[in-house]
Amino acid sequence: MELTDIIKEENLVLKKSSLLTDNIMHYCPGCTHGVVHKLIAEVIEELNIQEQTIGVSPVGCSVFAYNYIDIDWAEAAHGRAPAVATAISRLHPEKYVFTYQGDGDLASIGCAEIMHACNRGENIVVVFINNAIYGMTGGQMAPTTLLGQVTATTPYGRDAKLNGFPMKITELLAQLDGTCYVTRQSADTPAAVRKTKNALKKAFQNTRLKKGLSFVEVVGTCNSGWKMSPVDANKWMHEHMFEKYPLGDIKDV
Repeated sequence: MELTDIIKEENLVLKKSSLLTDNIMHYCPGCTHGVVHKLIAEVIEELNIQEQTIGVSPVGCSVFAYNYIDIDWAEAAHGRAPAVATAISRLHPEKYVFTYQGDGDLASIGCAEIMHACNRGENIVVVFINNAIYGMTGGQMAPTTLLGQVTATTPYGRDAKLNGFPMKITELLAQLDGTCYVTRQSADTPAAVRKTKNALKKAFQNTRLKKGLSFVEVVGTCNSGWKMSPVDANKWMHEHMFEKYPLGDIKDV
């Protein structure tokens, strides 16, 4: 008998989603990916759409998402998840299709794919993890890397004259007519986690209503890429990331 079997439902504070597998996550301690995985699993379970949901994971830290959330998955080449999701959604319009992408994947090599998927208004959900760095491949500068931020390819800090400016991809996508819901959230505090879960649930409900593309950015940390402890990374995110990437809904049609 499990402990949850003898705890009354009204006294149960927390339980693991049935969609989460027993595989041990490979993410670094303090990484935001694990929290967002948990939220996606909970939302899919609460909406009772496990059998109707298909996730698309491209190259990046999130490429192994299929190991952790028990739904149907398709893999995509680097940056091409919106194109693959478009095909799946059009072939199976009754399904809930979402992509799970990092900033190096979506905002750099996949910039054209996400722009045109949003412009077409594909009926999918895009989950965008922005930690301002290429996490998997060695900590290089990403399109969202902040000015002055030190990375493997900007050892003296990002310089606008040399490297250009940080890309606010979410604000750009909100201007396209095909997006119905565009929001930026985080997962650094319990209150922020609740807001992110609500945003994800709204995005999947928009798919049910055939409203178009919902885009959920989650500003996160990469303490290994940033060369910080998890606590210091959270502090740095508050002091620097939120100023450039303010949280909240940007568009809600």
